[in-house]
Amino acid sequence: MTCVTTSAEETLSRSADSASLARAVARSAEIEQAIDDDPTRFRVLTGDRPTGHLHLGHYFGTIKNRIELQRRGVETWQLIADYQVITDRDGLGPIRERVLSLLADYIAAGMDPQTATIFTHSAVPALNQLLLPFLSLVTESELHRNPTVKAELEATEGRAMSGLLLTYPVHQAADILFCRANLVPVGKDQLPHLEQARLIAHRFDKRFGRVDKNQPVFRRPEALLSQATNVLGLDGEKMSKSRGNTIELRMSADETAKRLRKAKTDADRVITYDPVNRPEVSNLLLMAALASDETPEAIAEEIGDGGGGALKARVTENLNDMLAPIRSRRAELMAHEDYLWEVLRAGNERANEVANATLDDVRAAMNMNY
Repeated sequence: MTCVTTSAEETLSRSADSASLARAVARSAEIEQAIDDDPTRFRVLTGDRPTGHLHLGHYFGTIKNRIELQRRGVETWQLIADYQVITDRDGLGPIRERVLSLLADYIAAGMDPQTATIFTHSAVPALNQLLLPFLSLVTESELHRNPTVKAELEATEGRAMSGLLLTYPVHQAADILFCRANLVPVGKDQLPHLEQARLIAHRFDKRFGRVDKNQPVFRRPEALLSQATNVLGLDGEKMSKSRGNTIELRMSADETAKRLRKAKTDADRVITYDPVNRPEVSNLLLMAALASDETPEAIAEEIGDGGGGALKARVTENLNDMLAPIRSRRAELMAHEDYLWEVLRAGNERANEVANATLDDVRAAMNMNY
């Protein structure tokens, strides 16, 4: 009987997840149209942890889409999540250098620092102070059910989970809500994080009330499902800095060529785009296509029976052509560190202004404004 019940519960859960995803897809389509109609209605919050240098997985997966949203006129808030580095690590590593590198990558890739607010966790005390009231609005069991927390717990192999990792979803909610963002680009696996933020916003109003009875303290953020392309690493596995299977945006053309010469292919000399049966070859074709205006199928047909060598040469050429202006701009930026720190200082100042105003509203709603 227990097995049947568990199976039924799992079926219901999958059904609910499918229904939720369908709603998110439909709503994302509506939001895309709304952005075209009036982009000023939206404020988007995105971010990255400064655990290393940005690579092609980041660029094709998220950075390119963020920059496109900014170009369409959406107000962009870009978080460099330095505090979140220690959620699953014993130390920070060369954090200052990585923050600077991330900032340079953003701007070199096309993010406009004149209109984007780029800031760090550690420089915005009021953002982090929101964690205290927010933590009172969630239960321990809810945190343990979060997919990211569950996955990290399984990956620890018995190692004790830190309190910061357990409360990671709440910290993400604070990132979104402090700046009153109403749009967050996410993949479908990140939808639970956004739902957690929406739930916290709702529970805050319900428990503590509002400063203005006609206006909630926090806007309800919505998901913009990412159209991101998933690019694998050069070994056919998930692209990861720790695996050394990436091509970083900052790498030289020669370094890129060297990495690609070691990329995994297969024994068939005839190049075809077949992601299911030939994932490594198809991944390289996808990279070449994303870096150009051609399709993977068309590139495969052009290479024909040229084999893995011709394929790698084509990918190298396309990627280096695409990355050349980004790398040139990045080199200029890194030669003027004072400018980069000034961009971050201005972003942190703006983030603090908004965070302090939000915290004032939170205190007023909680009757703690004394």
